[in-house]
Amino acid sequence: MSVWDSLVGQKPVIDMLSRIAQGDPSQITQSWLICGPPGSGRSNMARAFAAALESPDHGMSAEPTRVTQQVLAGTHPDVTVLTTNKVTIGIDQVREIITTSEQMPATAPWRIIEDVDRMLERTTNVLLKEIEEPAEHCIWLLCAPSAQDVLPTIRSRTRIVNLAVPSTQAVAGFLTSTTNVEPKVAQRAARLAEGHIGIAKLYATDERVMSDRDELVVGVLNLARASDAVLLAGNLIDNAKAQAEADANRITAGQEAEFRRINGLAPSDRIPPKLRGAFNQIAKKDDVKRLVTRRTRDVLDRALNSIASIYRDVAVLQNNAEDSVGLINLENRSSITELSVRLNRAGAVTRLDEVAHARKRLAGNGNPLLVFESLFCALIP
Repeated sequence: MSVWDSLVGQKPVIDMLSRIAQGDPSQITQSWLICGPPGSGRSNMARAFAAALESPDHGMSAEPTRVTQQVLAGTHPDVTVLTTNKVTIGIDQVREIITTSEQMPATAPWRIIEDVDRMLERTTNVLLKEIEEPAEHCIWLLCAPSAQDVLPTIRSRTRIVNLAVPSTQAVAGFLTSTTNVEPKVAQRAARLAEGHIGIAKLYATDERVMSDRDELVVGVLNLARASDAVLLAGNLIDNAKAQAEADANRITAGQEAEFRRINGLAPSDRIPPKLRGAFNQIAKKDDVKRLVTRRTRDVLDRALNSIASIYRDVAVLQNNAEDSVGLINLENRSSITELSVRLNRAGAVTRLDEVAHARKRLAGNGNPLLVFESLFCALIP
C-alpha cells in the first residue's frame, strides 16, 4: 500500500505529485498551495506529498517505510504541521513555524512544512516574506478551500494544485474498505455528504449525527409558520452545542491519555507536582471554550449544507435533471417533489441565496440562534 492509496478520487493530482517526488530534489518548487473543497482531502494530500518527498522510496513501496509512517503520524522531526482546533491560527503560531522553517533539517534533505488556511489577513502577511524567499531546505505546503481564500500576494508566489470533489461511488468505496459499515450505509452516507470524505465517515459511523441531519431535513420541509422556525432553530443550536461538547471532551480526553502515556503514567496514577502545570494546560477553560466554539461552527456549517441540499434537489426536479445529476435527499423525495411544485424556480434560487446569506452572517460572528431563526422564517413557503 503506497502513501497515496488512502486518498480518494484524486488520481491526476497523485500522478503529478508522485512524479515530482521521484524527480530531482533541486528542481522542486518550494511553495505550494493545495486547494480543494472541504472534505476533498487537501491536508491528507499535503501529508502524503511530504511523506513521498522525505521517504527514500518516495512513498511507493507496498510496505510503508519508517519515514513514511513518521510523517503520516506527525512525528517526523523535519515535517511540521500547523493546524488548530480553534477558529483561527494565531500570529504567534505562524512566527514559531517560520523560526522552525529556517533551521536545517535534522535527518533529511528537506524540511517540509504543511500549513492550513485558518489565518487572518494580518497573520498571513507575517508568512509572506518566507513564501517569497523560503529557506534553502524548506518546502511550504499551504492548504485552502480555493486559491481565492488566500491573499493574492501569497497565491501568486505558490504553485497551485486543485483537487476534485470525490464522486459518491469513490467515497462509498473508501468507507466500505476502511470501516465496518454495510455497503448500503456507506452509499447513503457518501451521497448525503456530497463528496466530503470526513462528513461521509461521520454519517456512516455516528448514528446520532445522521439522526440529527434527518430531523433537520424533515423540519425544514415541514416549515409552515414562524413558531416552527423558532422551535427548529432552537433544536438545531442545542444539538450543535451537544455535538461540539462531546467532540471537545473526546479530544481533551485523548490528549490527557497521550500525556500520561508519554510520561509513563497509568490512567489511575496521580499527576506528579512537577508535571501538574503542563497537564493542566491540556484542559484550560479558555482553550476548551474555543474548541467548543470551533466545533459548534463546524456542525452549523454542516447543517447549512444539508439545508442547501434540499433546495438543490428542488431545483433539480424543477429542471427535469434528476436522471443526469440525481437527488441528494432520496429518502425525502416525496416531500421535496411537493415543495418543487409549491415553489417556482425563482423561489428555490432565493432560498439558496438565503442559506448563503446565513453562512456569511455566521462567519461575521452573528448570533447563531438569531441567524437560524431568521433563515428558517425566510424558508417558509
